[in-house]
This record gives sequence, structure tokens and C-alpha cells, in this order.
Amino acid sequence: MLGVIGGMGPLATADFFRKLIDATPAATDEEHIPVLIHSVPQVPSRPGAILRGGASPLPALLAARDRLLAAGATLLAMPCNTAHHWYAGLVDGCPVPFVHIVDAVAERLPAGARDIAVVATRATLQSRVFEARLADRGIRLAVPDDATYDRAVQPAIDAVKRGATREGGRLLEPAIAALLDEGAAVVVLACTELPIALDSIESTLRDRCVDSTDALARACVRAWMSR
Repeated sequence: MLGVIGGMGPLATADFFRKLIDATPAATDEEHIPVLIHSVPQVPSRPGAILRGGASPLPALLAARDRLLAAGATLLAMPCNTAHHWYAGLVDGCPVPFVHIVDAVAERLPAGARDIAVVATRATLQSRVFEARLADRGIRLAVPDDATYDRAVQPAIDAVKRGATREGGRLLEPAIAALLDEGAAVVVLACTELPIALDSIESTLRDRCVDSTDALARACVRAWMSR
């Protein structure tokens, strides 16, 4: 059974589940992956912990992990990029494989691409979740400048979290276009709210982005089928 540590946020978790189903080569119900989703949105704020010294979410994440393991999970995933700041603590002593979202994204990058843009929460960027995992691949990572982040990226994330997905898409699309114009081969949507925003406006830029949610779903399917 695939165990999903979700709720960060709930809509992003639902989006992951749909993409997991879409990525599974199944012709009948019985051929789909058995999934148990732990969607508890009351996990302490990940940005609050990283940027402002707030309460660590690790105890809540460990509790979620252990509930899933006790329920029979044999593979784990977590559709939240920022929460992967605590990945090392989550895999410590974990008896089953735990798919890392950045490894999943790396598998979806265009062959030979070296100049990549990453759009994510400021906490994900500050904690260098992507840099640490991609350091040995020779990839140069660009990110939005502070003004663009404050004007477009964070407001887009906030809009999706309150259900205003089209507003989020309209805010985000120009920021993605600017990164592509500046030379990025591809833009990684490294917050699981961001693909929802672009999809809601049917953005023509979607094909030039790597969706971290979709990448994670596909990696989970591959991991499950290989077992």
C-alpha cells in the first residue's frame, strides 16, 4: 500500500491523488495502486518553522508516517516540496522506501538541460531542498527575484490555498513567462499549489514546466510497479 503524508495543502493532496490515478497503467479498478492518504492540514506551518523559527512540523510528520506504517504502508510519499526539508528525519529508522519529490522531478527534466528555473515557497528556496539534491547533476538553478516573489508567486500560492485557483493562475503566469524569457530551459513548479494555478487558466506555458506533483505521482507508480 502507498502511504501519502498529505494535507499540505488539501487541494494539492487531492491533485496528487488524481495524477497518481492518471499515471497508473490500469484497465480495471483492481489494477490501481492501493493508497492510504493521511490528510491532516493542522501540521505546523513549514514556512513558519524555516523562516520564522516557529514550531517544527517534524513531530506531526513523524506521527503521520507512523500511522501510515501501522496501517500497512509499504511505500511512502509526501506531496509537499517544503516539507522535504525534514526528509532526513522522516527516513531515519523508516523501514520502507520513501520517494523524494526532488528525485522525482530530476527524472522529468529534459535531457541535457542545465539552466533550470525553480518556483517554490520562499522556505523551500531558503532551505535549498532542490540544490542539495541536484548538486551533482551540473544544473544551474534560477529563481524569481524578491519583487516577483512578493508580487506574484506567494500571492498565487495563497490564492490556491483559499480556493481562488484562477486568480492564482493569472498571478503566476507572467512570472513563469519571465523566467523562460531569461533563458530557463524549463521551469519547475516546486510548490504543489502552483500546477493547480496554471491548470485552472489552461496556461499555454504548462508544457514548458515540470510539475512536481505529477513527477512525484509518476515516480510512485514506477516504484510500486517495480516491486
